[in-house]
Amino acid sequence: MPADASASPDSPVYRQPGFAPFLASRLCAVFAMQIQAIVVAWQVYDITHDPLTLGYVGLAQFLPMVVLLLPAGDVVDRFDRKRILQLSWAAQALCSVMLILLSLKQPDSPVPFYAVLVLFGAARAFTGPTLQSLLPQIVPRDQLGKAIAVNSSIMKIGVIGGPMLGGLLYAFGPTLTYSVNLGCFVVAQLALAGVPVRYAFERIKTTDTAWQRFTAGIHYIRNKPVILGVISLDLFAVLFGGIVALLPVYAHEILHVGPEGLGALRSSIAIGAFLMGLYLGVRAIKRHAGMIMFAAVAVFGIANLVFALSHSFWLSFGALLIAGAADMISVYVRLTLLQLATPDEMRGRVNAVNMLFIGASNELGEFESGVTASWFGTVPAAVTGSVGTLAIVGLWMWSFPVLRRADRLDGVEEEPLEAPRAEPAGKSM
Repeated sequence: MPADASASPDSPVYRQPGFAPFLASRLCAVFAMQIQAIVVAWQVYDITHDPLTLGYVGLAQFLPMVVLLLPAGDVVDRFDRKRILQLSWAAQALCSVMLILLSLKQPDSPVPFYAVLVLFGAARAFTGPTLQSLLPQIVPRDQLGKAIAVNSSIMKIGVIGGPMLGGLLYAFGPTLTYSVNLGCFVVAQLALAGVPVRYAFERIKTTDTAWQRFTAGIHYIRNKPVILGVISLDLFAVLFGGIVALLPVYAHEILHVGPEGLGALRSSIAIGAFLMGLYLGVRAIKRHAGMIMFAAVAVFGIANLVFALSHSFWLSFGALLIAGAADMISVYVRLTLLQLATPDEMRGRVNAVNMLFIGASNELGEFESGVTASWFGTVPAAVTGSVGTLAIVGLWMWSFPVLRRADRLDGVEEEPLEAPRAEPAGKSM
């Protein structure tokens, strides 16, 4: 139950106590992660000049997430979400310290970087579902949709500025760049400390086994075809069509730009998403959500195809900008469905499954891109992936007619949990 139901539903969401510092803390953490992503990729490729090693960068982060995400979702639903987020960010800050030490030693092998990224991926397994599940405990339900739109848009500032800042800072050396990462995580911790949790649920003690708790999110999503269709469409579309891992190769060998240009290319995706997020914050999707989703993923695939064939920096920049805007529509639909249709006491586990899909589409997609590029060449791999995305759209429209007919997002209702084995646990945690 809400800890404080006195907040006016008509008040602007940014005036909700704790929402602004929550956004500030997230923004700092996003800056750190985006700066690290571009510098690690550049360092690894600079050492090896092998696109396959870029795939290993994604794989090193993805594998620990696969192992830990379901247990992490259970932890998020059983313990203080704010404290879990603080601990996971502390672990990521430790990774920044380790990357500083590695850069000082100037290794000639990428293996030590992979080891640090394994730890980073383990920490992210807890960060993702915690962040998604903590927001509904900070703002009231009737303002959650607005909060999701504002949160998604503001985070794109970090996704836009992080790679550009990382590319610029790299000119002064990776040690300084990773030191900035560390500072961002410290500021994130300070901002998060002042966030009140006002809408936490009363936890219920159950006799479920650990395995039953871990897999509850999977069962929930499997029984909701619309949610299953949305997140699986996003998974396979980005898995085949994502080209982020190949950006260092395009920057080096096709577009002939340095780390500054690489940072601009990565930022262009976020710029498109940021602009679309602002639009959705004003003009939310009210009708025909399913068909809009399919159209957006198709545009995503076409934009990536244009990028794959382009030899012009500005055409490539524009294509990635459009791809980012289309992807933002997918993010908006998916998160709105998940958050409004899921009971708070189960959000950690459901969001853990969602993060597993996201991780597979991003990190595992980077590995797939690196492997296909090493086998067939960079451009053929990017073209094949883009065409694959368009094929996925057609297949999913045929396989998920319920998603194709999905209409109103604002009509989604939270479904209470059925807990036949539940018993009161006394005081809430």
